[in-house]
Amino acid sequence: MTDPAHDPTWTRLLANARRSLERNGGSLETTISLTAPTEDERLLIIGVTGVHRTAGANRLAVRLAELDAYLRQAHGRSLLEVLGPSLRNRPAERQAEADARRAALALAMSCKHHGAEWFHQWLEEIQRDGTIARLVRAGRDLAPALRVLDALPAEEQPMPAFAERLLGNTKALTDSALRGLLIKAIALWQGVDPPANGEAERALWELVGVVRDDLASQVLVLNLPGDGGFVGDWLTQAAQIGVPFRLTLNQLRMCPIVIQAEHVYVTENPAILRAACTLGPSAPAMICTEGVPSAAAHRLLGQATSATLWWRNDFDWAGVRMTAAALARYPNARPWRMSAQDYRSAAGSGQPLLGTPAATPWDAQLAIDMLAIGQSVMEERLLPTLIADLRKGRSPGS
Repeated sequence: MTDPAHDPTWTRLLANARRSLERNGGSLETTISLTAPTEDERLLIIGVTGVHRTAGANRLAVRLAELDAYLRQAHGRSLLEVLGPSLRNRPAERQAEADARRAALALAMSCKHHGAEWFHQWLEEIQRDGTIARLVRAGRDLAPALRVLDALPAEEQPMPAFAERLLGNTKALTDSALRGLLIKAIALWQGVDPPANGEAERALWELVGVVRDDLASQVLVLNLPGDGGFVGDWLTQAAQIGVPFRLTLNQLRMCPIVIQAEHVYVTENPAILRAACTLGPSAPAMICTEGVPSAAAHRLLGQATSATLWWRNDFDWAGVRMTAAALARYPNARPWRMSAQDYRSAAGSGQPLLGTPAATPWDAQLAIDMLAIGQSVMEERLLPTLIADLRKGRSPGS
């Protein structure tokens, strides 16, 4: 007798039975049907049910319990046995997935960042966009991501060594799923937009002390004399002739220095430092962060403890966040031309102010005015004023 699993006459009937059983969790208390049955299918259903079905009938129904009983009697196997081990139990799968999602979220409650607004926003987002569902379907959970977040911020840890220590794999943080989870979390934590390219991603990791490449992590300076080995000599010689200079994190690690300057002006955009080059050696000491400060920039800034750091960024939400972070991180930092008055004097045209608003604790009116005017103001628009401050070479006040 032909095996029903390999008999074309049974193909559609068994396929419909499979769909029904997978949908209802294996219950035989349901009825399936065939539309436009062939003559062979009509005769088969008559044999299964023991009820005559007229030729030309457009739809023939059969209860799964009848089909199961027939297969047991005629072939010595149940319907479930005929369909084989690939038969799925979708209700059970959905329940298991829901249980796994709940377990993942319960595990997240043990993270040291639990309670932070950004952390709960991250959990909400990865639930809403289906990230957690995709993880559990792949047999994974949040444990690796939480282990990494618990270890952050780090202290200028090389990424491969950091990944090996936490996850036992030097390349674990390049895994697409884990990397995506962490990038989303860190961006929310730091209040910045998700990185749009590799350089922005490098900067994001450096914000929390993980360095992908200590040669790629650099900082641009001008007229920044320093003491301490060959790096200090380089800086001093460059300052004597007013030549801008790039330092790598690798160099700053190899040869720690002490900055010899009373005032250091910190800007976000290289255009400001480039314009200051026209002042030659008479320009004051400057550090350019080129956006989010790199690990190299923070290492260098941390070695300028005897100087006053006059800090400024663009007048946009990312910029004021970076200024607030700098003022909180460096006790010797002061805002430079970052007041509400400076903003109002430069506003009036430009790009719309986009993103999530941020507080400006050094001047509460600034955030109020930025919300009211709704325009971003890049540093370059203040260039004449900034160069005038640099030419005077004294504390600029606001």
